[in-house]
Amino acid sequence: MNEKALEKILNIFLEKVLPLTEKGVARGSKIFGAAIIKKDDLSVVIAETNNEIENPLWHGEMHTLKKFYELDANTRPNEKDCMFLSSHEPCSMCLSAITFSGFDNFYYLFPYAATNDDFNIPHDLNILKEIFNISDGKYNKENSYWKSQNINLLIDNLPTSEKEKVLNILNEIKKRYLTLSSQYQKNKDGNSIPLN
Repeated sequence: MNEKALEKILNIFLEKVLPLTEKGVARGSKIFGAAIIKKDDLSVVIAETNNEIENPLWHGEMHTLKKFYELDANTRPNEKDCMFLSSHEPCSMCLSAITFSGFDNFYYLFPYAATNDDFNIPHDLNILKEIFNISDGKYNKENSYWKSQNINLLIDNLPTSEKEKVLNILNEIKKRYLTLSSQYQKNKDGNSIPLN
């Protein structure tokens, strides 16, 4: 993936996903958001955020899928023609939902280790270990259903001369997510989400 495509994807997080996530965190939901975009022009089909305050299953990815399938089936693009973007590496439930929905890819900003260490939300790694006996989140990142991509690694693979602008956007996104994480952690005891 080239610099321009990565810049466009990062701006989708900055301009579409993060504003929704800020509202969600203000209501008490976690910091996870997602978007579905068209592969051909990287235009946004739908963007959403975590809505666990309404339903504990409405993780960022799940809520995005819910809203995607509420779009008119006659105009909604085919899943294979779309890219699935996730702010954080999807949990086991969201991995399954992406798979059952027929998407052949997903891209994420923050891997499980960051979700656990930087954002103090250990559930993804704990569930993979306790239920599936998968240590350190090491599931098959490429399989017969989809290929997953860590956006940070795609940026790392850019030529040095093309990284600066993309890294500036990424750093702004990280800063905003860390601020949201602090807000969520400070207020989480007052919400009704089963796995805070």
